[in-house]
Amino acid sequence: MARTLMRFTGVGGQGVLLAGEIFAAAKITTGGHGLKTATYTSQVRGGPTVVDITLDDDEIYYPYANDGEINFMLSVAQVSYDQFKKGVQEGGTIVVDPNLVKPSDEDRKKWNIVEIPIITIAKEEVGNVITQSVVALAIANTMQNAIDKQVLIDTMLSKVPAKVHDVNKVAYTLGEKYALEAMAK
Repeated sequence: MARTLMRFTGVGGQGVLLAGEIFAAAKITTGGHGLKTATYTSQVRGGPTVVDITLDDDEIYYPYANDGEINFMLSVAQVSYDQFKKGVQEGGTIVVDPNLVKPSDEDRKKWNIVEIPIITIAKEEVGNVITQSVVALAIANTMQNAIDKQVLIDTMLSKVPAKVHDVNKVAYTLGEKYALEAMAK
């Protein structure tokens, strides 16, 4: 597998760091290498947050993605989208929650913008807004084919309390469904 570079952006409290941790841990369980590098403000909630996820079968010698290297970004906050989109290569895919992020016409010409209402799916279809990070995880994995689906689900379940396993499985299934629908367009 070639190196996969993904970026999740949001604000503190939206679970983007957890999603990055799950991806990296899942890759490591397959015998590969995975890491996440995160940047966030000192605010516990509400500050811009970004996590870059690097997955590779070979050893990773440099943990940071250079601007223009990332081929997939997912964003659920305008402030973070605006601050971190420049890292995505031209023609790369950026998934945004259309209720929270409004890409410019110029952005739509430069990148493949995909709109999926991640927070609404978590809140209204899953019934638990906290599952938004799992919805995002499923969207990213489905669109990037980064890690074996079952390995990723098992890793995710190992990182959340048992009492929320069922709701997180539903969140993953819905995220996957919406990603497949977006890819079919």
